[in-house]
Amino acid sequence: MTALRPLDSYDGFVFDLDGVLTPTAIVHEHAWGALFRAYFTEHHVTPEYTDADYYAHLDGRPRYDAVASLLESRGIQLPWGSPEDAPEMDTVCGLGNRKNVVFADTLKRDGVTPYPGSVALLDWLGAHGVRVAVASSSRNARPVLAAAGLDNRFSTVVDGVVSAREHLAGKPAPDIFVRAAQLEGMDPARSVVVEDAISGVAAGHNGGFTVVGVDRGAGAEALSAAGADVVVSDLAELLS
Repeated sequence: MTALRPLDSYDGFVFDLDGVLTPTAIVHEHAWGALFRAYFTEHHVTPEYTDADYYAHLDGRPRYDAVASLLESRGIQLPWGSPEDAPEMDTVCGLGNRKNVVFADTLKRDGVTPYPGSVALLDWLGAHGVRVAVASSSRNARPVLAAAGLDNRFSTVVDGVVSAREHLAGKPAPDIFVRAAQLEGMDPARSVVVEDAISGVAAGHNGGFTVVGVDRGAGAEALSAAGADVVVSDLAELLS
């Protein structure tokens, strides 16, 4: 792995949200697990859902793509449906919307506190005039940023809503990171993507960014293999 240059020598940093700035990845993981354990039991699907399925098929992907990927791993094909499908419908979009109900309920009930190390890095970058943006597959990115008290730190947020409107491809395609960089006037070749998901690290690498992988459970070796230039367990390590 290569070492980072001084942080203020980069055009800017594009952050993933869930698992990088906030521990909402845990909420997502719980919601996905609740959805698919119940669905697989009801429909007698084998093998049963495990945590490995989350990292292999769900983590970092747009919601409906994630559903389709996991179902495909079990040889299941459902109608795609539409984003307006009710959560009770047995379509890819219906299942994705069912998961989002669980996620939204948990976020409303428990709230979310950002990682202290991530806030420390944001404070340093802000104090040194380094541009920052958020690029997330989640359609819940803005509510999560607001719940975490981080919404006033980012003028550029490329989320699942923007991706749908602008027809941006999901990770591991680099589209959302490249778009966020464009909106902030960053050159990807002189900018950093910060990601915790294997698909997101690959997306940053595919876009020509320097990539910082944050190991929240995917594993340092897996993040490096996907294209991370540096792997840390907490973003405060970049300040030491």
